[in-house]
Amino acid sequence: MTINNNQFIEVPRTDPAKLSSGTRVQNFAEIYGTYDGFIAGQQAGRCLDCANPYCKWQCPVTNHIPEWLRLVREGKLFEAADLSNATNSFPEFCGRVCPQDRLCEGACTLNEDYGAVTIGSIEKFITDEAFRQGWRPKINHRPDLSGHRVAIIGAGPAGLACADVLAKNSVAVDVFDKYPEIGGLLTFGIPAFKLEKDIVKIRRKVMEDMGVKFHLNTLVGRDIEFSEILNKYSAVFLALGTYKAINGGLESGKGVYQALDFLNSSMSLRGILSDDQIVNNVNGANVIVLGGGDTAMDCVRTAIRQGARSVTCVYRRDEANMPGSRKEVANAREEGIKFLFNRQPLEIIYDEDMIAGVRVVQTRLGAPDANGRQRPETVPGSDEILQADRVIIAFGFDPNPPEWFKDYNIELLASGLVKTGVYGIPQQTTNPKVFAGGDMVRGSDLVVTAIYDGRRAGEGIMQKLLAEAKIAV
Repeated sequence: MTINNNQFIEVPRTDPAKLSSGTRVQNFAEIYGTYDGFIAGQQAGRCLDCANPYCKWQCPVTNHIPEWLRLVREGKLFEAADLSNATNSFPEFCGRVCPQDRLCEGACTLNEDYGAVTIGSIEKFITDEAFRQGWRPKINHRPDLSGHRVAIIGAGPAGLACADVLAKNSVAVDVFDKYPEIGGLLTFGIPAFKLEKDIVKIRRKVMEDMGVKFHLNTLVGRDIEFSEILNKYSAVFLALGTYKAINGGLESGKGVYQALDFLNSSMSLRGILSDDQIVNNVNGANVIVLGGGDTAMDCVRTAIRQGARSVTCVYRRDEANMPGSRKEVANAREEGIKFLFNRQPLEIIYDEDMIAGVRVVQTRLGAPDANGRQRPETVPGSDEILQADRVIIAFGFDPNPPEWFKDYNIELLASGLVKTGVYGIPQQTTNPKVFAGGDMVRGSDLVVTAIYDGRRAGEGIMQKLLAEAKIAV
């Protein structure tokens, strides 16, 4: 194939087609289309194949991005899928939900002057199209590990990534999860307009064909005791996430929803949850969403699809300091969402037992906090009341480790996060048989960082099992 070194100039960055805002707010379908093979190859050909690929180093799982872009350009789809899946267990998820504008594409050499290579869209194309054509992950048949069985508690991205690594190395895996479907927040959090649930179901079928067994609607500590799991399996990986909602000192009441509860009642889960679990909470209402991260963007965009009369996102810093994806903010604006920056919520106002609004105070940015972000400081005398019928709190989540951790020598940090790495094996807890990763170890973070932790845990578990069998790693 002839290489065109000027393709990044001659071929402009072209994202997949996007549904119009008027069409997409009528349903929960994914708003972005997908490339065909020709366009994918053409866009992949824009890559400069840099000697020092910043895109790769900015990726939490260190994807071999220039290499699989080259394979797509050459039409070698299955080889590209092998390479993409070698570092990332679920490229089809990350291609949809990663904030590429802050990660790989944001680091692309072409970003400033010519438009970054459409890495995320090509990543999505590779695995979607490879699956459609019959590609499946390769299994490394390892007799030295085939006699072992590992339990994974939590079927979110960290747990699934750990299962993927182990199953590819001939380790039998049982995954336990409290939900009726796999995916964790991929299914019961991220709306379908960003990640359609059939995509998760396809991966479930692939993993089951690899030998992974899922035990759903199963809560450890209620339906099965942890002691039984610990005794039965060679190792255990904990991937329980963080689900304790932060309320910012605001009192909950009628018409106030926590973000995850609101998203879990969404019509985007029709076909997974029963009809009586799906609630159209905000139809016809004036909605205020408090927060500025990706979860807040999921909430505002879900609310408008549920038929809200108006939706306003209220955030205590300015737009430049929003933690969420810039692309998601832009999509929300296109869909009619209003933004009110530099406002700190103080209390929710009620008229009798119904919400009347939210009292806020204006803020300005002051000295940096421990993470280097400027702290919002309130402006005296700037209080105002924003009218609302419904309020959704999207301030994030704290760790909520189960009580039974203390019975099994699983130590926590002062923050409530699980302590790992004390014995020099990746993701191993203070109980040598138990590993942990994802949000319950690092705090609420990205899907891709959870995948990274899960993969490291799978590698750590194999390291432990091989060492116990006195097999050189």
